[in-house]
Amino acid sequence: MDRNSIGPTVERLRTGQNLTREELAARAQLVSWDISSYVIKRVENGEREVTDIELRLLAKALRVPIAVLLE
Repeated sequence: MDRNSIGPTVERLRTGQNLTREELAARAQLVSWDISSYVIKRVENGEREVTDIELRLLAKALRVPIAVLLE
């Protein structure tokens, strides 16, 4: 069972920006979110839930509006 609906969007945005999961994790560090590339993988695969606060930080790390993640 999927634990989030944004995983495929996160992966699409990340790869569209030519970012590795490690690079996205580094960007997340810049917005004060300590997340590993492994956890990003789990988010992308729908294996991990994302809180509202994490959604906001993920949007900042990907440099997109939150609404884009929810499309």
